[in-house]
This record gives sequence, C-alpha cells and structure tokens, in this order.
Amino acid sequence: MSGDESISLNKRISASGYCSRREADKLIEQGRVSVNGDVALPGARVLPQDKIYIDDELLKLTPSKKDQTFIIALNKPEQITCTTDPNDKTNVIRFLNHPKRIFPIGRLDKDSEGLLFLTNNGDIVNKILRAGNAHEKEYIVTVDKKITPEFISKMSKGVRILGITTLPCKVWQVSGKTFHIILTQGLNRQIRRMCEVFDYKVISLRRTRIMHIKLGSLAPGKWRYLSDAEMKEMMEQIADSKNEAPPKAGPLK
Repeated sequence: MSGDESISLNKRISASGYCSRREADKLIEQGRVSVNGDVALPGARVLPQDKIYIDDELLKLTPSKKDQTFIIALNKPEQITCTTDPNDKTNVIRFLNHPKRIFPIGRLDKDSEGLLFLTNNGDIVNKILRAGNAHEKEYIVTVDKKITPEFISKMSKGVRILGITTLPCKVWQVSGKTFHIILTQGLNRQIRRMCEVFDYKVISLRRTRIMHIKLGSLAPGKWRYLSDAEMKEMMEQIADSKNEAPPKAGPLK
C-alpha cells in the first residue's frame, strides 16, 4: 500500500491510545489485528478509511491531535520513571512511544503507579502544577502494618517533613492496612515521608484521581486522551493560573 495518506498500522493503533507501537507490533505478530476483515501482517500500512479490529473489536480512532493541545491520562506502572531523560531506559516517554513530542505533568515515584498526565503543550504544565491552585490528587495506599485512628488523625492534620509542615488533608481508612488520602500539595515523596514519621512503610501506592479526572478502569500501562469535555473543564480550572514554575519541592507526590 502506498500514498501520502497511508501510515504504518502500528502507528495508527498507537495514535488511537490503545497501546504503544511496541505493543501494537506484538498484537500484529500474534495475528490479533485485522484490517477490513483480513489478518494484518507485520509492516502493514493503512489508510484513514480502513477499519481496524483488535481481537474482533473495532478500534475507535481518536481525531487528529496534530495541531491541538491534548492531555494523555496514563496508568503508569511501577518501575517506569517520570522523566524525559533519554539515558534512562525506563523513562515514561520511551514507554509510551507516542508519535508526538510530549511532556509528563508532574511525577509519580518509580515505585508508585497510577494516574499520570502527559501533554504536547509545555506551557500548560506549570499552570496545572502550581500549588496555589490547590488541585486535588487522590491516592490509595497500603502500608506494612495495621492502621490506627491516631495515625489517620495525625496524617490529616499535617506532618513535619522536609523542614515544613504539610497542609491539612483528607485521609480515611479503607481496610486494616489501606487508606485513601487526598492532597493539594506535591512535595517530593510526600506520602511516603509522612508515613515514615509514624513508623509506617508504604508497600503500594496508586494515584486514582487528579482534579476531575479519575483513573477508572484504565489498565496498568494503558493510556487515553482526555475527552473534549474533560479538556474544556481542565482549561477552565487553570484559566486564572499564571504560567510560572511550581515550588521547587513540588512534583506531584
């Protein structure tokens, strides 16, 4: 297949948000991808009107984002690093393998998982990160021993770490060793440091929400574009935010 409008099949699948190009290649090699009813071969190219199926399910294509600001919601797996450093083989940009240049909005520890934003518009990164906007970030955390009411109470009132006292936050227990926490700050390894003050060690940490965007059923390693409605609300929330750098202590958790 040739022509200016044709693109590689793996790129088309990746651009839809279904998976990375690398994962798309694996699906094609496994015979799980078909184009217009025919099983696709490695290296296949497709046209805009072609219908692509993965495991007999029609691939829903996202409209072109070439000239638009977009935000990606990724369920970051553990051991993926929130950096653009090409020398780091675990960097999130390499993991996504997106066809456009994108930047992570804030961070999640390498040992943490869950919701992470990335965008093609570097100008909006600082607007979203600004601590003064008090944007909520929600996490579910499991620690190494049974949680007490005293622990929940003290965590919610603020904890002395990194030479400052954290802002009051919402904390509630889910089970014996698991709790939810909602922060409006983003100090370095904040939740882990807060827990350490009370002699608790974090076993697992997953971010489930940033602002109005929830992780939902998005599987680990998968990503999607924010919808037009989600983007509209996002832009409204950051409309009054100045384009300035966040505090030095303040990556997202």
